[in-house]
Amino acid sequence: MRGVRRAGHQGGGGDSRTAIFRFLTDQDVYEKTVRQLLEWGHDVVRARDAGLSAATDAELLAYAERTGRILITRDKGFGQLIFAQRRPHAGVILLRITPETISDIHLQLARFLSKHTTKQLSDTFVTIEPARYRLRRTPTGSE
Repeated sequence: MRGVRRAGHQGGGGDSRTAIFRFLTDQDVYEKTVRQLLEWGHDVVRARDAGLSAATDAELLAYAERTGRILITRDKGFGQLIFAQRRPHAGVILLRITPETISDIHLQLARFLSKHTTKQLSDTFVTIEPARYRLRRTPTGSE
């Protein structure tokens, strides 16, 4: 499948002990961020390369959950799906990023990924900002 890159080495923020994550990137994620994730050795699929260019947020979230990928997005609307509608997911990372803050966001993202595992991110909504990151466990439909 075009756009799927398999990690060839351990990576993430330059720390060889960092886990390799499986990500689905939303259409709104900067290409520079996608390239950075790939450089760090992560397995990244772009929404467009998965045939999801016209997908709704709910469809993207369902695809990511079904394929075991953490969704990376800039769209705050995913909070509504997760917290109000209690949609299942494999984890969501919301990047509060602009072209002016991209380097700071990448630094925080690298720090965050070096300290967490895929298992820790399951059912977690993460917000990455220039100077910090926040984790919030999310409710499921059965709670």
